Amino acid sequence: MIKTTLAASILALAILPAAASAQDIPRGYATLGYSQFDTGQANLGAVTARAGWKLWPNLGVEAEGSIGVEDETFDVSIGGTGGSIELKQDIAAYAVAFLPLGDHVELFARAGYGSTSVESSVPAVSVVGDGESFNYGAGAGLFYGANGLRADWTRKDFSDKGGETDSWSVSYVRRF
Repeated sequence: MIKTTLAASILALAILPAAASAQDIPRGYATLGYSQFDTGQANLGAVTARAGWKLWPNLGVEAEGSIGVEDETFDVSIGGTGGSIELKQDIAAYAVAFLPLGDHVELFARAGYGSTSVESSVPAVSVVGDGESFNYGAGAGLFYGANGLRADWTRKDFSDKGGETDSWSVSYVRRF
């Protein structure tokens, strides 16, 4: 009887720290920031929002959406008129691996699938192009409590269209 009680007490003491740390996970987060897309032919700016969920301390999922706010203009040699290229939307979903470096710094890598829509227009003519991409990238977050800043780079590989786009982003992060 004493051995059973002692074994149960030791087991309870061993499980309590694990249960206490498990309360931190899962942890959700949301970001809002600015992204710069470099297509090789145009530099486009966008407002980017993300929502993520850490399933475990080092693995999570993330959804991302961007809406263009900065277009690129170009000159058309016919008639001396100008045109523009605009990011209509960019959406993606990712699996994310996290590497915490203490309480305030976190590195991450992510890979996923995305869809992008751009529009190119000159007077009286507008063309919309869509493409799906395999996306991968890395970044870092700096946190103070539930608030933080995040900087990241993502490569969008449009294998169906034969092109690539790099995006750099800086965002405010709120963890909950």
